Amino acid sequence: MTAHGRTARLELDDQDLREWDAVVLDASPDGIVLDRSAFYPGGGGQPPDHGVLLWQGVQTRIEGVRKADDLTLIPAEDDPVPPAGTAVRCAVEDERRTALMRTHSGLHLLCGVVFRDYGCLVTGGNMEPLSARMDFDLREVPPGFKQAVEDACNAEIEADRRIDVRTLPRAEAFDIPDIIRTATNLVPPEVQDVRIVDIVGLDTQADGGTHVASTRQVGRITVAKVENKGRGFRRLRIKLSP
Repeated sequence: MTAHGRTARLELDDQDLREWDAVVLDASPDGIVLDRSAFYPGGGGQPPDHGVLLWQGVQTRIEGVRKADDLTLIPAEDDPVPPAGTAVRCAVEDERRTALMRTHSGLHLLCGVVFRDYGCLVTGGNMEPLSARMDFDLREVPPGFKQAVEDACNAEIEADRRIDVRTLPRAEAFDIPDIIRTATNLVPPEVQDVRIVDIVGLDTQADGGTHVASTRQVGRITVAKVENKGRGFRRLRIKLSP
């Protein structure tokens, strides 16, 4: 099981996990460290999870996660904080997490379509629940590009491609052709085990986020806008069906 500091990261092995038990290792009004957590801490453009801790009849709302030596949960201002040693019941906000999983997988699907059909690498991206943007190194925008990309993405959603997640040794991972779809390799050199997200038959990438199990679970994608960001960079803004 993957760990960050003293915290076992449950969400990387079970992306559908929403509730679990844990023990508080450290706590202050600035943050809470658990022995086990399924709160995604953010990264790769995916925002951190929200949720709650339940303990001794009390609720502590979690409004974010901070990554440093430990994964530190950020409690809502003025909420009570469980002291070290407290057993807590934890819950991720399901609607937000599920929407972010759909959105993150949708961005990978978009990346796969644009790379396959236009040979373009990604230069940046970001997301909120059910909306996102992705930047591509695309010097010229072909006629009908916006609608063609939208139609191709939704065809891949209807194809219901499986989305697999696995971890490989760094050398083995980097033997996969086109494993890095960004213009810059963002995998730090000290990372020796690389997590791979594979939309089977379309897109294989190194990635640390959370994803749905198949493209059909993404839901319909609308390409809302194509923006010119200068120097040949194009920004695609997408929205997902509710």
